[in-house]
Amino acid sequence: MAQQPDSALVELALGGDADGFTELCRRYYPALVAIAHSIIGDRHLGEDAAQQALAKAVGQLPQLKHKDRFAGWLAAICRNVAHDMARSRAKLNVTEDLANIAAVSQPDDVQRAVRDAIADLSAPARELIFLRYYDGMSYERMAAVLGISEQAINGRLRRAKKQIADYLRRHGHIEVRP
Repeated sequence: MAQQPDSALVELALGGDADGFTELCRRYYPALVAIAHSIIGDRHLGEDAAQQALAKAVGQLPQLKHKDRFAGWLAAICRNVAHDMARSRAKLNVTEDLANIAAVSQPDDVQRAVRDAIADLSAPARELIFLRYYDGMSYERMAAVLGISEQAINGRLRRAKKQIADYLRRHGHIEVRP
């Protein structure tokens, strides 16, 4: 089943074969976590968002018009779920207890600067950075998930890395060559 294209697995899932959707979940869960993490800024909440996106997708699967575009459709659902979670989180303005804060190690200035530089990127650029460098996804896999060419991914990643370098240079954290 792992060798079958997404469209065949979607057909199986629509026909009531749970293994078809299970395989799609296995394929795309790590990418969904990375996408959600890039939006929410929290890995654990990213995992929650990915699970919610998969739950929504299984219910909306009959509405998918282009079965060969499953990955992009699923990524869009995940982005929407993550944005909803981020909005809810901002509204709640939850305060963490002191034990949790003390347990988290504080990043040094360079790590903080890199995180700030990534946070300063546009949402699509940040998403690419998370997929490639946090999730270790190949260009081929990223192209399938995002529905864009590998060349487009290469160009966008190049621009994102240059923006990060420019940010670090502007803020005097480290000397970086583009």
